[in-house]
Amino acid sequence: MTREALSLTIPDVSAFARALKSDLDDAAQCPPGHQTLLNAIARAGGYRNFQHLKATQTGASPVEPVEGRAVSRALARFTSEGLLESWSTKRKVRQHCLWALWAQVPPRREFTERTISELFDSMTVFRDPAQIRRSLIEDGLLERNRDGSCYIRLETRPDVTAQAVIREVIRRRSANPEVPERASVLHGL
Repeated sequence: MTREALSLTIPDVSAFARALKSDLDDAAQCPPGHQTLLNAIARAGGYRNFQHLKATQTGASPVEPVEGRAVSRALARFTSEGLLESWSTKRKVRQHCLWALWAQVPPRREFTERTISELFDSMTVFRDPAQIRRSLIEDGLLERNRDGSCYIRLETRPDVTAQAVIREVIRRRSANPEVPERASVLHGL
C-alpha cells in the first residue's frame, strides 16, 4: 500500500511538545494507539485532528495551523476544569480567553444583566462579570441595548487560534462532571 508523505511545520517546538504531552497525559492509563497518536501530534501542531492535517496536504482547502504559543498562553489562564482563573494583561491572550467564554454563551438568546453575570461567574474563578461583559462588548462579541437591560451574543467566526482555545476549554469543562456544562457553538470548530 502506497503512503503519501505528509509534512508538518512546527513554528514553536516547545509549545508543540507541551501540547503533545498534555494530550498524551489525558490517555496515561495505557500507551496510545496509532490513530490516537496521529491525532495527538496533529492537534499539537495546531490542527483539529489527523484528518484535518491530511486535508491541508491534499489541497482540498488549505487551512492554516494555529499558533501553538498563543494557544498555550491562553490555556495557561484556565484551570484543568476549564474555568478562567486569571485576567491577562496582554490583549491578545485576553482576546483568546474571551472567545472561549463567548463560545459557552447560548446563541440567539437574550440575557438580563443578572443572568449573563451568573453565566460568566460559572465560567470563572475570579468572578468579575462586569469586566468580562465590557471586554466582550468592546471586541464585538456581545451586544447590549442602550439601558443595559438586555445582552445577546453576536455571531461571528473565531480565527483558528481562538477555535483551538475554545475546543480545549470545552473539552476540559465536559471532562469534569463537577463543572456545569454550558451550551456552546462548536459547529465545525
